[in-house]
Amino acid sequence: MKKTILIVLLAVFQSNAQQVLSVKEQATVIDEILADRFNTVLPDLMDRTNLDMWILISREYNEDPVLKTMLPATWLNARRRTIIVFYRDKQRNSVEKLAVARYNFGDHIVSAWDKEKQPDQWQRLVELIEERDPKNIGLNYSTHFNIADGLDKTDYDEFMQVLPNAYKNKVVSAEKLAIAWIETRTDREMIIYNQLVDITHDIIAEAFSEKVITPGITTTSDVEWWMRQKVTDLGLQTWFHPTVDVQRSKDDLKGHLYSFSDRPERQVILPGDLVHCDFGITYLRLNTDCQELAYVLKPNETKPPQFLVEALKEGNRVQDIFTSNFETGKTGNDILLKSLKAAKEAGLRPSIYTHPLGSYGHSSGPTIGMWDSQNGVEGAGDYPLYPNTVYAIELNTTVTIPEWKRDIRVMLEEAGFYGENGFRYVNGRQTKLLTIPRLKSHQGN
Repeated sequence: MKKTILIVLLAVFQSNAQQVLSVKEQATVIDEILADRFNTVLPDLMDRTNLDMWILISREYNEDPVLKTMLPATWLNARRRTIIVFYRDKQRNSVEKLAVARYNFGDHIVSAWDKEKQPDQWQRLVELIEERDPKNIGLNYSTHFNIADGLDKTDYDEFMQVLPNAYKNKVVSAEKLAIAWIETRTDREMIIYNQLVDITHDIIAEAFSEKVITPGITTTSDVEWWMRQKVTDLGLQTWFHPTVDVQRSKDDLKGHLYSFSDRPERQVILPGDLVHCDFGITYLRLNTDCQELAYVLKPNETKPPQFLVEALKEGNRVQDIFTSNFETGKTGNDILLKSLKAAKEAGLRPSIYTHPLGSYGHSSGPTIGMWDSQNGVEGAGDYPLYPNTVYAIELNTTVTIPEWKRDIRVMLEEAGFYGENGFRYVNGRQTKLLTIPRLKSHQGN
């Protein structure tokens, strides 16, 4: 079956970037990836973070965000109260994967609770702890990382109430392990990630074309809803509502919030507009996040004005400066401040607000700036960069356009992978403006 699904995936990559696996095929891939992550990724991460027991506790419809990424493909939610125990036995070089639940947790985490023998679920958890006598017990609570803070107060209180006194001082935050699990990608996931980003690029390219936009008629809101519908029609999901906005010669530069909440809801797209979108999809439990730009050709124009071409190049320069500073062990704040300094010294006017990307859109890992925190981000910005992680390389640069008698903001966002061999874009990046409409070579325009 694994070979069959791999062939299907390769065929998808080669034939049509927008072809999506059936729900059944997706489930097979998801469960195979989970097995690989449990067996090859988790042991190394437990060693790296020095945790030998990790306990995740969730109740139905109130899932810990980390546990939610571990659900078997046929589980859409946890069941009743679900407790998962991972125990790292270095002597045996193994990780025990146990479910203190009435059911096996998929094919890889076996049920370790017989209610007829031990009616109390909490007491059974205590028995498992005492049998293994861990040196520490990691629970998912965290001040600065919301995804690693999934243990609710009721479950924490009840757990601490039944835990023997001898183990209470062994309870520690599993923050580092939870983040590592969320941010670390496998080789197979990165093969799949390429397709996800390619699909994202293709949807944007279609949205920013004459197939969707008729200048003077189509509004920014129309394009947003077209993108939402396109994703649904493909059998995918969006993880946030797309945004589309325009910059044009007669308008002043708006604040950062303009692209997200302060822009007009139904702005008619006109010739001469610089159109921008922010868009991301979810597929096979991975997420994309992309911002691209298009220019609406005026009558008799066959290409964007050179001043906009040069403006995009300045955005690419900021990207290059920024990603050249990716280095294992450097914190998000280190990378941010070094990059901003270098870009400003090069005569650019940058703003960097890059975030981890993967199991969630705004995922866990080092936050590298926020649009309103350009001096660093407390907590999340102090987390270091590790290999095999993915980021939404999100930033902008302000460029003066004399021809428009105003400044514009070149806003870009692309998925980037940081691995053992350094940084690369998952599926390329925008280096040329899209044009609306596309040129028809037999007509000139």
